[in-house]
Amino acid sequence: MNRFHAAAIVLTIAALPVANNVAHAADYKPEYRLSTVLGPAFTWGKAGERWAELVKQKTDGRINVKLYPGTSLVGGDQTREFSAIRQGVIDLAIGSSINWSPQVKQLNLFSLPFLTPDAKGLDALIKGDVGKDIFAILEKQGVVPLAYGENGFREISNSKHPIKSPADLKGLKIRIVGSPIFIDSFTALGANPTQMSWADAQPALATKAVDGQENPLSVFSIAKLHTLGQNQLSLWGYMADPLIFVVSKQIWNSWSETDRKAVREAAEQAAAENLVAARKGISPGDDALLQSIEKSGVTITRLTPEQRKAFKDATRPVYDKWAATIGKDLVKKAETAIANAK
Repeated sequence: MNRFHAAAIVLTIAALPVANNVAHAADYKPEYRLSTVLGPAFTWGKAGERWAELVKQKTDGRINVKLYPGTSLVGGDQTREFSAIRQGVIDLAIGSSINWSPQVKQLNLFSLPFLTPDAKGLDALIKGDVGKDIFAILEKQGVVPLAYGENGFREISNSKHPIKSPADLKGLKIRIVGSPIFIDSFTALGANPTQMSWADAQPALATKAVDGQENPLSVFSIAKLHTLGQNQLSLWGYMADPLIFVVSKQIWNSWSETDRKAVREAAEQAAAENLVAARKGISPGDDALLQSIEKSGVTITRLTPEQRKAFKDATRPVYDKWAATIGKDLVKKAETAIANAK
């Protein structure tokens, strides 16, 4: 073999990865569908918009993602989103643990009433071994989980009166998402839980077909729920609502290793930015969002530890029932992680 042949072989071998990547990219879909419940006006939708933007940047335009907010790919039915990912209707999603829990029972962990006391407790879960365990469970369900974000702690509002004790919830018609654990929790508190999508919830609040709702403060503010008669807001922080960035396993396997790495990095960056945005304006050192809500004419009730304990005690049977469904070992692991974070 002369040196010209040797050089040609070296050049051919060096070019192989590039050729493979180009061929692989040629098989990519022109557009990948990313589902979220809320649009870019909200921190949740903004995370989706940001993830799509970063994916395009980091893959040099090989992967183009289009955001479909309002769970429009499944007709607005939030609880069908996870099944649609597995069926190939949705390619990527940033989903709430609440909406996916009917299909993945372990996700009800985050909905256990009064499990997670604060942001530090939530971080102990999503950034620790519990978060890894949940990811492993999701991988067995046909999706590739990449990062955790946050929709926020869910607070309760209504148009009737301040909510300071379980007795104040008696008979109130409260809009909830379609998750059985929510039905159990609000029934235990004496309320009348009413399942409906977020799209249907807003006109229902406006017409007083329902009395109240529960959502993170950012959603309350951006959706201007004070204009829908929600002038009583209680900060009880009964559960945190993590968001999970996922890709359909079929789609994930169709991408090159280089692009999978880029999509993962994009998800992690968008999720980190989302965590900051979700907590802005509602902490002791930065309560600008709370002040803004109060200035809109909303009465904010801040529960004392004793008042919060009354709600926790009232929902304890629900907690115990669902702990058995979720898996007592996983729940115990979560409780330990939160206790160690205090």
